[in-house]
Amino acid sequence: MVMPAKDEGSRIAGVIEDTIAQGYENIIVVNDGSSDNTCQVATQYKEVKVLNHVVNLGAGAATQTGINYALMNDADIIVTIDADQQHFPDDIDKIINALEEEDADIVIGSRFLYSKNKIPFIRIIYNKIGNLLTFIFTGMTVSDSQSGMKAFKADFAKKSILNTNGYEFCMELIKYVHQNDAKLEEVPIKVSYDEHSLAKGQNFLSGVKMVGRMVKSIF
Repeated sequence: MVMPAKDEGSRIAGVIEDTIAQGYENIIVVNDGSSDNTCQVATQYKEVKVLNHVVNLGAGAATQTGINYALMNDADIIVTIDADQQHFPDDIDKIINALEEEDADIVIGSRFLYSKNKIPFIRIIYNKIGNLLTFIFTGMTVSDSQSGMKAFKADFAKKSILNTNGYEFCMELIKYVHQNDAKLEEVPIKVSYDEHSLAKGQNFLSGVKMVGRMVKSIF
């Protein structure tokens, strides 16, 4: 379980505890240059290994740091989940089961396949733009290109080293699906938004920068 975290000291305990309650104990928290007590909170749990970035490198870099550690410790399946309580750990079984039952290489938890989710309009717009850019850059069509909740096999992770540091890493992973002729599945997941989670993540400016970095990584 890879959990990138930046200034989530007030929230990460709930995510960790809910994840442990689902029976998962190998949790890797990548503290990505937090200025609050994220590291101190996470280290309280014996099930958690905390990896620290001295400075904030971005969601993609933090995710790759966690993946590297998981692979070094012989993980067969790697799951990523956000640390801000946006995702529900009781969906972890669903994405892992889909990975195994569909013999997929990667499964994306899609917020947009679950009709009961109350997703803010601005997030819907950002996702549609993200999906379009993903299609342009990768040739693949998905319903939730920017989801932070995923499960993938170790063999896929070994062939899909992330070179982008920001949120564009989500598109980069899908690019690797295309390049490696891998199998991708999507399953519906629940999501919760509040002022905190809406303040984090992508906005128009970060989206423009994300596109620039993605173009640079391709060319």
